[in-house]
Amino acid sequence: MTPSSPSRRDFLRTAAAVGAGALLCPGLRAEEKKLDATADSMIVLWMAGGQASTETWDPKKYTPFEKGMEAKAVYSTFKAIPTSVDGLQISEGLPNIAKVMHHGTLIRTFKAGDLGFILHSRHQYHWHTGYVPPQTVAAPHIGAVIARTLGPRHADVPAFFDIGQRSAGGEDFEVKAFQTAGFLGNSYGPFLVPEPAQAVSTLQPPPGMSKERFRARQELYLKSLKARREAAGLDPKEEEFLKSVDGAHRLLSSPAAKAFDLSQEPKESYDVYNTGRFGLGCLLARRLVEAGARFIEVSTEYVPFLGWDTHENGHSRMVDMMKMIDAPIAQLVRDLEERKLLSRTLIVIASEFSRDMLVEGKPDQKVKDQVEVPDKVQEEKHYGMHRHFTGAGGVVLFGGGMKRGSVYGVTADQRPFVTTKDPVTISDLHASMYRAMGIAPNLSYETEARPFFVTEDGKGRSIDALFA
Repeated sequence: MTPSSPSRRDFLRTAAAVGAGALLCPGLRAEEKKLDATADSMIVLWMAGGQASTETWDPKKYTPFEKGMEAKAVYSTFKAIPTSVDGLQISEGLPNIAKVMHHGTLIRTFKAGDLGFILHSRHQYHWHTGYVPPQTVAAPHIGAVIARTLGPRHADVPAFFDIGQRSAGGEDFEVKAFQTAGFLGNSYGPFLVPEPAQAVSTLQPPPGMSKERFRARQELYLKSLKARREAAGLDPKEEEFLKSVDGAHRLLSSPAAKAFDLSQEPKESYDVYNTGRFGLGCLLARRLVEAGARFIEVSTEYVPFLGWDTHENGHSRMVDMMKMIDAPIAQLVRDLEERKLLSRTLIVIASEFSRDMLVEGKPDQKVKDQVEVPDKVQEEKHYGMHRHFTGAGGVVLFGGGMKRGSVYGVTADQRPFVTTKDPVTISDLHASMYRAMGIAPNLSYETEARPFFVTEDGKGRSIDALFA
């Protein structure tokens, strides 16, 4: 290969990061059933690792730490504070979000699936695809479904972005399995931005290569593909790859690329968002919505025993995690509202399941404990919500046609803190999210000569009470 000839590896590196717009893959057939959309774009803020709802969105009786206290006496380790909605309280660790709750709907009764022994990767896969692993086909991420069905909002901007997930440690492969477009094909997969502070670098040619040389290599590559197409034709995967390369170069030269340069953000705004990688991810998400992105996920990143995965030091870890998310999420809501974008942008704050001091799974379907919690709490490292709890959890929705200043669902005030009214399943939550985007829950694509529905078996039902 001569120095000036195109390198498939170089193009793959750039195209894999950038992705492309909609492309109908052979063998796929959509049953188009349009709904009236209430949102044009969606941002999922993913609290990876299992965010304890009773410490955040659904605080119970405050129980301060006392050496020797009984574990069963611990309800919530944070006080409840009022919000901008009369009668609604959330954790004192979220004072900024409390001030914007009048823009949102709080679901307190999300019930994670009963998947047996609880593994984060399985529950995260279930949440992001709507299907319990393993499946006979690679189920697509909800963002890929939206990208495939609706296409990009802006011709030069990829439809699907995934921000903030670098590696998952021991569960790296399993977590990455739900970050893909599955059988829909790579054209609908995410533009990956692991480090939002360095987002602008994802739009640069490979190190050591000038833009002029990069452009020349593309031209040579396209000439070689044209010759092959005329001689023998290209197979579908090559056509899909070519589409990705074209999308990459459009974005590189588009004014929309400025969205990736966070240095252009005014310092006052940047500083509010700059609580770390997640906060800057929220800033990038806002700029991408302004530039025309369709679906964006920003993750606090799943790494075993870190972040929201609070098997020890639950209370102190929650202090740090809430500081990380509080100001950026509130500012994202304010910014989109001020720019008149919130009404057409659905923000979803969610996690794979909740947590409890005592119950692993849920009371009527317990599974094997994965952490030892002493009957009496002698050390502060045991003060907090350690076990995985699937009986109820919090999801917060802002904008996108949802009610404002509303609460949906009721949970028990005494342990076990289970759902007592209006449970919300993954299928119905997804159906509601899809409905906001104008997608019917029984929309299907054909793969392996059978329909694959966007909600499990097409049976998801949108929750009307969530919508304004």
